[in-house]
Amino acid sequence: MKDETGSLIEWVIPFFFVVCASWAIWHIPAYILTLAPHENPSTLAQVTAIHESKDVTPGLPGLFGGVADIVDWLALGLIPVFLIIGMSSVRVAQMEFRHWRSVDRVALFIGRVTMMLIISMTCVMLYEVFLRYALEAPTLWANELTLWIGGFVFLCSGFYGMQQRSHIRIFLLYDAVSRPLQRAFDVLWTALFVLFAFFLVFGSYRQVFVIKFYNWEMFGTAFDPPIPATIQPAVLIIIVLVAIQAVLNVISDWNLEPEIHTAADDIDGDEIEAIKRTVGDR
Repeated sequence: MKDETGSLIEWVIPFFFVVCASWAIWHIPAYILTLAPHENPSTLAQVTAIHESKDVTPGLPGLFGGVADIVDWLALGLIPVFLIIGMSSVRVAQMEFRHWRSVDRVALFIGRVTMMLIISMTCVMLYEVFLRYALEAPTLWANELTLWIGGFVFLCSGFYGMQQRSHIRIFLLYDAVSRPLQRAFDVLWTALFVLFAFFLVFGSYRQVFVIKFYNWEMFGTAFDPPIPATIQPAVLIIIVLVAIQAVLNVISDWNLEPEIHTAADDIDGDEIEAIKRTVGDR
């Protein structure tokens, strides 16, 4: 991975990944009705009604004897394609963690996707502000869509933050001990986090995936987005990814020399120099 950033592909691939993932998430009821339809008639009718009211391409016939149409399957199939291309083309910026490994490409690409989601959320908010105050015609969906995207931003940024080692850490005791004891501390807290992730998934898997996701629980508002059906499963998926990344961090950092942390660490010299080059050194 080269230390070069700013190429067009770094914007294009995350953008198309977000587009395909958004389409697939919005049409998950079509996949459920195609691959695993409900046996309960009332639940089946409920999910079918949700799909029919939310389907973006209602005129297209379903494929493989189901409800999902060609656009739905194309979007779903392109997600891993853009993921692989994005992982292979991602570049590390100057202010990012330098001791990366190939296994960190997933987190780095998700970081780029998170940045694209932030841009999308900002555009939605600006659009709503313009309609509300300039045209006096506010939307019914902008606030909830912002909330929905913000949930994914919060979760994905946690995964990226773990890879960047940017989570909150207290170094008072850590810096005072030897490197072998520091490794013991790393293993201990990682084991505790993995244990927490395991019991979180174990205790809430059925509630989240069988009830919320499979029944496609909606938000119950005018726009009625599937926030409960998507955010809660995303919490469990991301917490598993964060736990895996924590283990990878311990392995990757095992042979690194110990670092002494000071107040100067809060000052990002590279970022300051980049700002100076942008606005001019005054």
